[in-house]
Amino acid sequence: MTDARLGQRLRRGRASLALSFFAQGVAFALLVTRIPAVQDRYGISDALLPVFLAAVPILAGVGSVVTERLVRRIAPSAVLRWSQPVVMLALLGVAAGTDVWQVAVALGVFGLAVGALDASMNMLGVSLQRAYGRSIMLGFHAAYSLGGIAGASLAWAGAHWDLSLLVSYLPVVGVLLPVVLVGSRWYADQEPVPQTLTQTGERDGAGVGFRLLLPFCLVMAFAYIGDSTVSNWSAKYLQDVLGSSEEVATVPYNAYMVTTLLGRAVGDLGVRRFGAVAVVRCGTVLAAAGFAVVAVAPRPAVGILGFTLLGFGLCVIVPQTFAAAGRRAVEAGGPGASDAAVARLNVFNYVGFLVGSPLVGALGDAWSYRWAMVVPMVLVLVTLRYARSFGAEPAGYGGGHERPRIVDVGRGGNEV
Repeated sequence: MTDARLGQRLRRGRASLALSFFAQGVAFALLVTRIPAVQDRYGISDALLPVFLAAVPILAGVGSVVTERLVRRIAPSAVLRWSQPVVMLALLGVAAGTDVWQVAVALGVFGLAVGALDASMNMLGVSLQRAYGRSIMLGFHAAYSLGGIAGASLAWAGAHWDLSLLVSYLPVVGVLLPVVLVGSRWYADQEPVPQTLTQTGERDGAGVGFRLLLPFCLVMAFAYIGDSTVSNWSAKYLQDVLGSSEEVATVPYNAYMVTTLLGRAVGDLGVRRFGAVAVVRCGTVLAAAGFAVVAVAPRPAVGILGFTLLGFGLCVIVPQTFAAAGRRAVEAGGPGASDAAVARLNVFNYVGFLVGSPLVGALGDAWSYRWAMVVPMVLVLVTLRYARSFGAEPAGYGGGHERPRIVDVGRGGNEV
């Protein structure tokens, strides 16, 4: 494959993958922001609701583990191509059911498919970044953040106009589903060079030691504990601790989402200029400062400032963790090890999500919500201990342009 054709394939793959990140952001936001409506539709009690909510990330973790095994035999693009429509159809299932067992099945399918989708999307993102020879991973996650803002806005409109879940979800799925299916034609898979098979027919390099991934797993879990703290407790904190109105209490999460988008939109430039280690350290310090400001805030405006700093800080950590883990896995085990590393690391996304909200809630009830904010601050600061694991190259993989260098991408391509 010539440089020109391979470059075109990479550009199309990058655009189509960004579209998938965006669509997933929309779908996930549509679900989580309408949980009260789901609860009312099916008459789910407050005691039972946490079981339903916990089941989704648990099953997503299972889906990620299964994906690790699937991609030893089939391309990550195939997993993504079919898991994303399943996520959207499961979202419609949540809206269309009438009995509790039906929403339980729909949420279970949603969770399993989300795990496969998240893992395969990030696999493709990591391999594309390696092919480009420069940081582009933050841009994909920026597309996800943009989708989340769009989905939350659509959910707000549905709630404002008192639309049923099905009426809210159906037009969105009707537009996004065919678009992502068409876009999936241009996904660009990594092809190990040379590709060899084990005796079981699996691709070489699929295994990677847990010890190698441990720093990244901890960083991922702690980052999502911080993220879930914002999403689940920012409104309550502002209203109950800082005495804001109910309307003002909705501002911190919106500010967090916007700053997450802005930080990710420019984050790749920072990695190319200063390197991943410096960007991760800076993000960690900003996130810790954000939690500190929230913990000592005397009034709502200062609390909102703290949550805004959190968005700028946390937004860079997760994409860079995926990228660094994939790179380190390739160095240790070859090209095939990257996919396995991403799938295993993705599980800790859900671990952090599961742990974060109950942890802060329990500490807040037993101690105080101000002191509870100190715990995710300390956990996020652990990232500084492992910052060097993110690599020491100064400007993002040593490339000053977007020509692919040594990584072969695409079925049937040649090394360039």
